[in-house]
Amino acid sequence: MAQRIPRTDLRTAEGGRRHLSAHAVRTYGMLLALILLWIVFTVVTSGVFIEPRNLSNLIRQTAVTGVLAVGMVIVIIAGQIDLSVGSLVGISGMVAVLVQVSFHCGLVPSLILGILTGFLIGALQGALIAYGQVPSFIVTLGGLLAWRGATKGLSGGNTYPIEIHAFKSIGQSYLSPTAGIALAAMCVAATAWQVLRRNRARHRCGLTAWGVGTVAGRILVPALLVVTSVFVLNLYAGVPIPVVILLCIALAGTFLMQNTIFGRYLYAIGGNSEAARLSGINLRSHVLAAFSILGALSGVAGIIYTARVGSAGPDAGTLLELDAIAACVIGGASLMGGRGSVFGACLGALFMTSLDNGMSLKNIPDFIQDIVKGGVLVTAVSLDVLGRRTRAIFNTQA
Repeated sequence: MAQRIPRTDLRTAEGGRRHLSAHAVRTYGMLLALILLWIVFTVVTSGVFIEPRNLSNLIRQTAVTGVLAVGMVIVIIAGQIDLSVGSLVGISGMVAVLVQVSFHCGLVPSLILGILTGFLIGALQGALIAYGQVPSFIVTLGGLLAWRGATKGLSGGNTYPIEIHAFKSIGQSYLSPTAGIALAAMCVAATAWQVLRRNRARHRCGLTAWGVGTVAGRILVPALLVVTSVFVLNLYAGVPIPVVILLCIALAGTFLMQNTIFGRYLYAIGGNSEAARLSGINLRSHVLAAFSILGALSGVAGIIYTARVGSAGPDAGTLLELDAIAACVIGGASLMGGRGSVFGACLGALFMTSLDNGMSLKNIPDFIQDIVKGGVLVTAVSLDVLGRRTRAIFNTQA
């Protein structure tokens, strides 16, 4: 019979006031860094950066990285890593378009096959990691090369334009202003429901319930971001469809990780896999499920990416895995596992895309952009390591 998971081994929001404070510091620190970045780019671009048209393009570009980051943070929380998601984006988009070109499939079959491709590859890699005991770094590094090669083989090195207009609209169309307002209202309501439901669960379990200020902050900060974003996007053409997809996936991912046993078990596995195993958790099945979810979301990201550019190419999705990992780490996830959030990963995705967008507006050379992004990733990981050491010293002294 499964035993209760030792509370000391759960590195989740159930860790008490000290953990809650650290979580708040990371979240609000990320928001402050993002605001400062936007201020800098607004100044150096003479206001072009915050024009509604550019912000619309920025948020639409964020959708692909954001969808990948939601899946990546689930895997990272479980103490794993996936370096192949960029290649999965490429092969999923290529499969979705090739079935249109070669077999004249309609919209629904092409979407299903594209997402199914990512899911099956993710499940295959997850099985090798969970049941074959092969390190995730090695499996997914091999996948990065293998699936990129498969994409080039399927395409013959050619680029294929999308034949179905409805498919292309997934990445290029917008909601009407009225629909955008309704979407914002639903997102705010969903956020409030999740926060209140989680606070009641803490009280039922005998944990310290959040204060009014904490509850208000957890509701108002995301609500303010959503309402402001919709208002600005409506000034241009409305909320892009890719953003709607990202919001749905982010809300579903947040519910999965915060309000289900599956999510809590992943935190436990990443925090202390041996304690989780002794508590009766099936580590293998949960790791397999995490990689399968990431694979399916890579398929979704591949469809969004392909629809946005209007074609499927052999090099689609190159280096997106680094953006996704960087988004998770910048958003507060630990590469050691056991810590992270979907909201933080999405903020990190917006931060990384803002870097790309702002530097592109200033016509900064590609090699400098790569250096800056690499430096940001190393800095974020270094701060995480430093924070862990500081907490370890504090716990030892306490």
